[in-house]
Amino acid sequence: MTTGLRHIRHPGAPADRRIRALPCQAVELRLDLRAGQSLSDAVPAAFARLGFTAGYLRLDGAEFAPLHFVTPAPAPGDGHAAWYSATHRIVAGARVRHAGAHLGRRDGQPFLHCHGMWHAADGASESGADTGHMLCGDSVLARDCTLTGWGIRGAEMTARHDPETDFTLFRPEPTAQGAQGDAFLITLRPNQDIGAALSDFARAQSLRAARIEGIGSLIGIAFDDGRSIDSYATEILIVNGQLQGEALSLEVGGTGFDGRSQSGRLAPGANAICVTAEVLLLPQR
Repeated sequence: MTTGLRHIRHPGAPADRRIRALPCQAVELRLDLRAGQSLSDAVPAAFARLGFTAGYLRLDGAEFAPLHFVTPAPAPGDGHAAWYSATHRIVAGARVRHAGAHLGRRDGQPFLHCHGMWHAADGASESGADTGHMLCGDSVLARDCTLTGWGIRGAEMTARHDPETDFTLFRPEPTAQGAQGDAFLITLRPNQDIGAALSDFARAQSLRAARIEGIGSLIGIAFDDGRSIDSYATEILIVNGQLQGEALSLEVGGTGFDGRSQSGRLAPGANAICVTAEVLLLPQR
């Protein structure tokens, strides 16, 4: 068991099951997204053209005008452990440095969950924030782009109410084809170290090499060079995640309440999940 971690109290009783993982097929793709569409429209359409209804997409280099997003914010006093800021708007446009989005379903319809970091076209957003949770329905692609993603079969992220956190969260569920394949779609629950949880899972599956993609939230961020983000609710994107033998490395970009990005490798054993982590684990040969 990991010790010395920060801890956050959620309104509901902790679920017995702290990791949910389903096998799936993950096919690497190049996806064409079209200018003038919101991200909520463009991404499902791009996956559908290639025969997929679920997937994970890296948006590095995509341009938006406008781009709308929120950042982590303190608990609102209604029982939730954390919340979201008011909407930040970059009307003049922004270019994404790094971003990742899970495509799944909510209320039977395609739904995206996206975290990222960006540069505003005019040098700054109205608030100075440059990292957060993208509002996909309000963020519009400024240019056509071709991006890397993974189409997923056998499982998909489905948004359900979560009694522990009282948020509506993605969790992997099997599709009609049945959950099978050598990749894994994973969600992790609060108050466990993200790296240790993934290492333990990989060990249980006898995985020795894997690429790790995903997004989530941490109770503060501790980097391996001694830097940190102290906000008790942060949002992260895994920029480069690798498993090699017993060594697991997670390079992330993240932000706290100020919306300003920091990047680096997570310190082992020091980064507890705040609300959730949504991960695609891609075995490598």
